[in-house]
Amino acid sequence: MHVPDGFIDAPVSAATGVVAAAAIAVSLRGARRELDERTAPLAGLVAAFIFAVQMLNFPVAAGTSGHLLGGALAAILVGPYTGVLCVSVVLLMQGILFADGGLTALGVNITDMAITTTVVAYAVFRALVKILPRSRRSITAASFTAALLSVPAAALVFTLLYALGGTTDVSIGKVATAMIGVHVLIGVGEAAITALTVGAVIAVRPDLVYGARGLEQRLKLRVNGELVDAAPRLTPVATTRTSHRKVWLTGLVASLLLAGFVSFYASSNPDGLEKVAADQGIDRTAKEHASADSPLADYGVRDVEDARLSGGLAGVIGVGVTVVAGTGVFWAVRRRRSTAQAA
Repeated sequence: MHVPDGFIDAPVSAATGVVAAAAIAVSLRGARRELDERTAPLAGLVAAFIFAVQMLNFPVAAGTSGHLLGGALAAILVGPYTGVLCVSVVLLMQGILFADGGLTALGVNITDMAITTTVVAYAVFRALVKILPRSRRSITAASFTAALLSVPAAALVFTLLYALGGTTDVSIGKVATAMIGVHVLIGVGEAAITALTVGAVIAVRPDLVYGARGLEQRLKLRVNGELVDAAPRLTPVATTRTSHRKVWLTGLVASLLLAGFVSFYASSNPDGLEKVAADQGIDRTAKEHASADSPLADYGVRDVEDARLSGGLAGVIGVGVTVVAGTGVFWAVRRRRSTAQAA
């Protein structure tokens, strides 16, 4: 759902830029409370994983494909404030290096794909967690539902922005129907990826999942006929660190494989926004991307003739750059929290 330059006029693009900047500023402050020495590197990995999975367009219907937006996944794994930052880092890397999503439309894309999906998904997730039994299965089910609803919510927000600042004279009712309809289908794919990923991390290290904190209940022992809390089982620090490294390395390897190899088999059909834009005539006003001459534009490496190798190298570079940039941002946020606490 990356909005290119030219779809939304300058005033609305500028207004969404202000909204995006304000949300990032708030998220930087909020992320200080969410990040610690374990989750800061995980947040960088989450950003890289979202970048990788976004390269895997999956078919949905009628010559249309979809891809992960990632707001729900990031919010549940590392927290809503950090989640906004994760998706924003991905969008920034995609816009600058890969000419994916307009630079003048960066505020639109952050508002739509980072803020909307994260806020809607986390609100739904928290509401469901409060009423469902406190279990791993409930966390996974809540993740599925939250991710499913976040995608048509983003489609609705795009439609509202287009109603305010669209650059073509089209029926907003038709745009809304088409956008929400196709993105409900894409939301099913988003939900499946989110639930599978959250479930996989919970199975290994539930303490690393922000949305599952407090999931493990204290063991009860019967003493003299009364139930009492058992002493918490202490995990050796060395073991915890090793396990955390394994989770991080496993996630990084998975991201590299997805972006560097599996992405070659992704659907070549236009995504939901591209399909609706072509059908409704919205794409008539699309402008050439400012980074169209980038060596990595369109997720390929310039002068590498083999399509498989070109796309694979671009994916690996993208994962590497995103994990470095994301980890750097989140470590800086973490250090500012530590400095503030020391003061």
